[in-house]
Amino acid sequence: MRVILTAVARTPEGSHAETMTTPRARLLTPTIAIVTLAVLLTGCAATGNGASSAPTPEAASTGATTSAPTATPTSGQGTTPSTPGTAPASAAPSGSTTASGGSPAGAGDADGARCTVAELSGSIADGGGGGGAGAERVAIVLRDSGTRSCTLQGWPGVSFVGGGDGAQIGNPATLDRSAPHPTLTLRPGHEVQAVVTVEQSGDWDAATCEPRTTDGFRVIPPGSRQSLFVAASGSLFEACASTSIHQLTTTALASF
Repeated sequence: MRVILTAVARTPEGSHAETMTTPRARLLTPTIAIVTLAVLLTGCAATGNGASSAPTPEAASTGATTSAPTATPTSGQGTTPSTPGTAPASAAPSGSTTASGGSPAGAGDADGARCTVAELSGSIADGGGGGGAGAERVAIVLRDSGTRSCTLQGWPGVSFVGGGDGAQIGNPATLDRSAPHPTLTLRPGHEVQAVVTVEQSGDWDAATCEPRTTDGFRVIPPGSRQSLFVAASGSLFEACASTSIHQLTTTALASF
């Protein structure tokens, strides 16, 4: 702000004005200049103190503020769409070679595999005697009745059966482990045998033995869950039904 003061002098008569050129006028001029400078400084200071609070013309006209606008999320924001086909495939077990049914792939009934019950037939023969007092030895013979070679190894399961229905009588045979039991290969038509020692039922009193007439033997080939029937009859094959008695003992299969 600028203030310009002009000093004039009025004549006593007031008839006309004239510029003071007298010594008094010259004395007033510095004073007026000092006052003018003070007014200018005061106006500038006032303007500087209020500049920070006064809105600028641009802000007043547009209504702009210093706060950032709030972002509005679009529909579906924050969700990750699933992508078909990105799930990892399950790895198959390494080294798996089994075919349907759990059998090894490529496995078959090649020559040399274990003999099955369907490939065998059974009979009895003389076991060579020497069973001791009150005991007899009987050979149970297994024949390869199939069309291929097969193998057997170990002890057969042997027990008396009777009643016409294959019902077991008494305890199964105890295993005689005193002799070797190698793997035996049977060609079609060939035979192996196990020698069964039979303790006579008469060695015990009837109340203890509970004697029964038998139809023969049930024979389970080594490694099998199936059995075959070997017919046998006579007083030699009378069985004790009591489970407190062990009447039979069998060796491992062997060639003869």
